[in-house]
Amino acid sequence: MTTDGPDLSFSRAEIERYSRNILLPEIGAVGQARLRAASVLVIGVGGLGAPVALYLAAAGIGRIGLVDDDTVDLSNLQRQILFDTASVGRPKVEAAAARLHALNPEIAVETHRIRAEAAMLDALVGAYDLVCDGSDNFATRQAVSDAAVRRGRTLVSGAVQRFEGQISTFRPQKGGPCYRCLYPDATEDDAPRCGDAGILGSVTGVIGAMMATEAVKEQLGIGESLQGRLLCWDALAAQFRSFALARDPHCPGCGPGCGGGS
Repeated sequence: MTTDGPDLSFSRAEIERYSRNILLPEIGAVGQARLRAASVLVIGVGGLGAPVALYLAAAGIGRIGLVDDDTVDLSNLQRQILFDTASVGRPKVEAAAARLHALNPEIAVETHRIRAEAAMLDALVGAYDLVCDGSDNFATRQAVSDAAVRRGRTLVSGAVQRFEGQISTFRPQKGGPCYRCLYPDATEDDAPRCGDAGILGSVTGVIGAMMATEAVKEQLGIGESLQGRLLCWDALAAQFRSFALARDPHCPGCGPGCGGGS
């Protein structure tokens, strides 16, 4: 006998582990089962990807993919909370997978020690339900967005610099804009990396936690999506601002002839 709904059989350990989620009416046992059946690809296991991966693992996302070709450096520890001093010199995806398994052995963690480049992103993005992009350069973000459009995947994207951060959810397959609608012509000169400009570590934690929250919301279909909005946080001013994002009908990423969108 088969059913179309999620598998609602939980072990005693799972019930205890996820009890605070299950108590929420918006999640419950059905929602928790959906999270267990879900898969999320995390691009970049750095300042943003670290809290994203930790909170997704803690929430019970059943399969998490990690993409990063870098190794842990001592300067990473100020913000990349997946790692500790003993991790220095190890591949980030390897150290991150060990930490996530230690946090939640109930989930599957898949490591991809590769650079996120356009040639391989279509297959990788297509293997997961949703993508969280915490990469630190425009070229990668645009390539990830293009792959998400082509494969019809929702993209939760975050960015940080100094004392500020921003986040949005891109769902062109549901009529919203894509990342290129927001930054059609951006280059690396438009936003220096944190190694040049600096970053307060806790800012990456706030934006990363928000990215994980939005990913869970999208997987469960609860709350209000950030589609069509850019949420910005100024930590020094202790202020959030929200800006409307319109879809560009001529966008090179999701416009006509791009193979994605609606």
